[in-house]
Amino acid sequence: MRDSHPPLAWYRQLAAVVTQHIWLKATVTPLFIAVFFGAYLYLLKSPVYPITVMPFTVLDQYIGFQPRAIWLYVSLWVYVSLPPALLGTRRELFDYAAAMAATCLMGLAIFYFWPTAVPAAQVDWALHPGMDFLKSMDAGGNAFPSLHVATAAFSALWFSFILSRFGAPPWVLGLNWAWCAGIVYSTVATRQHVVVDVVAGLVLGILAAHLSLRRRYVRIPL
Repeated sequence: MRDSHPPLAWYRQLAAVVTQHIWLKATVTPLFIAVFFGAYLYLLKSPVYPITVMPFTVLDQYIGFQPRAIWLYVSLWVYVSLPPALLGTRRELFDYAAAMAATCLMGLAIFYFWPTAVPAAQVDWALHPGMDFLKSMDAGGNAFPSLHVATAAFSALWFSFILSRFGAPPWVLGLNWAWCAGIVYSTVATRQHVVVDVVAGLVLGILAAHLSLRRRYVRIPL
């Protein structure tokens, strides 16, 4: 007998997947972020080797300082939480976590052996309370590669893979890439990174994502 029930819409499938292994997702994701931040801040405050200041390029001058971009910058922590929330099996969750961990460890290893920082910006941070708070937490060190950019690019590719698997329409895929692009832009617009850091972060994140997705034999739409 033919099944008379039409397939679930893509958004209903995504909603159903979110509830699978929900306690594992709710525990591992914040724990991972907390452990990463602990290591990141330790290396930021206790560099072992001399710090190299990254170069300020023509492109950096072209991208003006935009304090409102801080909202895009901090939205990364929501963005990177979405792909694991939409994975439905323990195997994929562990594969994703292992690949993301490897990406972060690569960045942290570079920070350890080659500490870097962004050049001082000609900005009075006291005039921008939100930015002043951000600078007090993250003083522009651990610059190259930008792990903010690397994790955003990594998440964007995985998010695109997941959305495509559930048949999401092109406009949703476009929103994913627009969000990622906004985060990348914000790293320079808030003067947390320079363009050189961004390029290195993109290379790291894209390479790590493709290596972790290549066995799934799914074309990732760009």
